Amino acid sequence: MIALGRALVARGHEVTLQTWTRWQEHVEREGIAFAAAPEYQVFPSGPEPLAFYEAVVHATRDTLPLLKRLKPDIAVADILTLAPALAAELQDVPCATLIPHVYPHGEPHFPIYSLGARLPRTAFGRSFWRRAQSPVDRGLELGRRELNDTRAQLGLPALDHVHGGISRRLALVATFPQLEYPRSWPEHVHVIGPLMWEPPADDVELPPGEEPLVLVAPSTAQDPEHRMLRAALRGLADADVRVLATWNRRLPPRPLPVPANARVVEWVSYARTMPLCDLVVCHAGHGTLVRALSSGCAVLACPAVGDMNENAARLDWAGAGVRLPRRFVSPRPLRLAVERALGESTIRERAAELGAWAASHDPGARAAELVEGLATA
Repeated sequence: MIALGRALVARGHEVTLQTWTRWQEHVEREGIAFAAAPEYQVFPSGPEPLAFYEAVVHATRDTLPLLKRLKPDIAVADILTLAPALAAELQDVPCATLIPHVYPHGEPHFPIYSLGARLPRTAFGRSFWRRAQSPVDRGLELGRRELNDTRAQLGLPALDHVHGGISRRLALVATFPQLEYPRSWPEHVHVIGPLMWEPPADDVELPPGEEPLVLVAPSTAQDPEHRMLRAALRGLADADVRVLATWNRRLPPRPLPVPANARVVEWVSYARTMPLCDLVVCHAGHGTLVRALSSGCAVLACPAVGDMNENAARLDWAGAGVRLPRRFVSPRPLRLAVERALGESTIRERAAELGAWAASHDPGARAAELVEGLATA
């Protein structure tokens, strides 16, 4: 969202970004006005947590004064933040949805989202996934009813379709088109390419030598024991590679094994470091994945949970990397996967193709154009 705001500011627009206070400094550094988003305890880990949709109602009502004060021409809401979109609807402000990952609403024959299955290649596979959608459809229908109950509390009409958190006027899918399965796209959905932003960071010293450089970039939210990081350091200890690894400011619970061919740092700028790398080993969070591909790097994806499985499947399908299921994340399998990713020229060439696509496209400018179009429609 900061990347989109920055692109709109560059085109001369006044932009306000409502988000959590920990992002205020970064938002304002980009020339974007900051507004604090309401924050609620929605999980049973603190006193008096709210149910999810109860929090949405509170957040929507708390967001209304901001919209009344700003009187915006358009609002853009992240797919996971319902309150701004609902508040915009209450104020008759056109609203777009930003989807910072692959599009979650598949065709009937697509694998169930986030399971990590690849697009079926046979009629049997397509038939299997069509039959498997039944429980998913029931879950989506339950979500529609719960959202409509929330809308009723706010005085908004019910929706007759699922995925009600996605605008039917403009949806911006901020991923590579090469990671999207072939499909018929609704007119209001646009795959614009990755919208990337990162906070400031100092440069780090790379491991010396001329061997291929492997960056190990763990998730900032998953794998608290640093299983993948430990497996990479052990598995690549005597490999003919250089290893730059980061623990991403999440202190490991035990000392890490740091071999002679590796450097381990607290934090690293992906934007400045990945273009120097030959391979990125990561959990396949979407931001890290697309940053690596934008840099022309092949990727070894070791998904931990949820949408990481989906991202790893799309990477494998696109031919720009290798995926290693969580159950195989240990030193020997990880090393073999690294050797495959570095050794197969088709993988490195495909990653380079995505890097070239990223270099010749400006997703921020494209997203800004589409937002302007909706604002003036």
